Amino acid sequence: MLRHSISMLLALCAPALLLTAEASRAQEAGTAGEISAAAPEFTPPDAATYGVRLESGDIAQLRKWLDAGLDPDYVADRIGTGLMIAAWQGDIPMMELLVARGADVNKTNALGERALLHASWRGKADAVKWLLAHGARINSGPLQWSALHYAVFAGKSEIAALLLERGADINARSTNGSSVLMMAVYEGHEDLARELLARGADTRVKNDWGDGALAWAFKFKRHAIARLVATREEFVAAANQPKAQWGEPVRSQPAPPGGPPPEPAVAPVDAKAAQIEELVSMSRILAARGMTEAADRLDRRIATLRAQRARAGRDLPPAGVFEISANRNSPEDQSARLVFEPEGPPP
Repeated sequence: MLRHSISMLLALCAPALLLTAEASRAQEAGTAGEISAAAPEFTPPDAATYGVRLESGDIAQLRKWLDAGLDPDYVADRIGTGLMIAAWQGDIPMMELLVARGADVNKTNALGERALLHASWRGKADAVKWLLAHGARINSGPLQWSALHYAVFAGKSEIAALLLERGADINARSTNGSSVLMMAVYEGHEDLARELLARGADTRVKNDWGDGALAWAFKFKRHAIARLVATREEFVAAANQPKAQWGEPVRSQPAPPGGPPPEPAVAPVDAKAAQIEELVSMSRILAARGMTEAADRLDRRIATLRAQRARAGRDLPPAGVFEISANRNSPEDQSARLVFEPEGPPP
């Protein structure tokens, strides 16, 4: 009888227990829905806003974005990832925050640049040391711009020495085959050229247009450096060459890694067009990063190459050159003059 009474009691209580459980589950579901509605999915900032805030050093806002779920390798509109911007600025605390949250110290941007290249270009020695201590590769792959290229091109002697001491390849070649020494020649950094030569830089390297350190020294009128990169006999022989010798590229296609240079596939004038196109791209990059003086020098070189290309193939030598100059910051301020050249073939 007792057992029957207990069974009846449980039967009567079961529906109530089921209703209580259902109510509990419904309450939990409602609470979860409220939480979900209160915390919508994170939307990252636009690339321009991200870049501006990080370039201004706003580490507090960066931390908020990262806490909300921002990818630590998120790319801004100008320089690259947050770590690249921090390296560009030499902002060690920001670099520490990003790497602690998972940023890749060797990630590349659309131009193939890494944070180490940015710090080297800007001469941020502490940032260079920090990146190297946290796994940054000091050398790039074959036929890629390296941190040493950037340091030498920018004239950062301290950074160049630091990179060389840490094992940077002194004979690294850029995307078009140009050597580190050629960067010193191009910009006229005589002291850096001397240092590179003292450390064993190869003067025989030639790029995809057949130019080497000696050719660039004459092309850009760096005669003091020309004496450094050549023997006396080589210098005299080069000095006796016509001006046209230093204006024409030898070939138009890049050499594949590990193989001999290919034969020219197009006429030299087309190779010059490719050279102009690459220089225009470099000029835009420099201008975007505030390196207006270097960009202006490239622009003058581009104008010369375009004039040479326009005259290529003509039988009559030019009587003169009409030169127009303008400042990118004040385009309304222009000047023009007629520059006469000696008679002879087009340069």
